[in-house]
Amino acid sequence: MANVVIVYTTWPDADTAEAVGAEAVAEQLAACANVEAPIRSIYRWQGAVERATEVAMTLKTTDKAAPALTAFILAHHPYELLCVLAWPVDSEISHGDYLDWVQEQVAPPAINEIGNSEIP
Repeated sequence: MANVVIVYTTWPDADTAEAVGAEAVAEQLAACANVEAPIRSIYRWQGAVERATEVAMTLKTTDKAAPALTAFILAHHPYELLCVLAWPVDSEISHGDYLDWVQEQVAPPAINEIGNSEIP
């Protein structure tokens, strides 16, 4: 059985994040995508400290689908260098019924189909 993984990523705006999140769920790469309220990001880029308003998105998937989900995000993201972080969920202290639901919603992806969707 697959383990549940959380994938965190940031986006330039809610519309782009929602479009990609919806497609990831439709393609069964993720069980759920949470598009969060705008955040303020402060980071160093090309030698300067930058500030930007972004939108965070958290996706729930499985360890088997996480590489395909990451590839999907990379293929549909507008940034040159983007944040995609993943970490495993501790099944011992998480809600088992929810973890089961996530696993039921995520299908093992067909690798050759990743990144072919038309998302702005």
